[in-house]
Amino acid sequence: MIKKIEHIGIAVKNLNNSNDLFKKLFGKDHYKVEAVASEGVSTSFFMIGETKIELLEATNENSAIAKFIEKKGEGIHHIAYEVDNLDEEMLRLKKEGFELINTTPKDGADNKRICFLHPKTTNGVLVELCEEKK
Repeated sequence: MIKKIEHIGIAVKNLNNSNDLFKKLFGKDHYKVEAVASEGVSTSFFMIGETKIELLEATNENSAIAKFIEKKGEGIHHIAYEVDNLDEEMLRLKKEGFELINTTPKDGADNKRICFLHPKTTNGVLVELCEEKK
């Protein structure tokens, strides 16, 4: 079951410059920077109320973020929803007709297990499901 918006992912060309920009916008600094080698990104997190903003910079030209920026430019990349049980939610959504980009959960940033739904089955929105690693 989807519990809440966990974070909004924003693709950026330069993480340091974007950290400065969003620090000015939010009036506070990011709380974490983390590399996710399996996704080819460096991330930075800001906490706004109960929702996180995740900035994502590509660390290699073949990463999904590099391809996204090349095609669409910087901007909102995905919306992540927190779920109680990622494995059960993946099964439920697959039965409902949603296409999963990855068929098994994988490790993501910020101590999460994650899965993505293909935007062609979610009205053009890249949806990430995530649960806290136990």
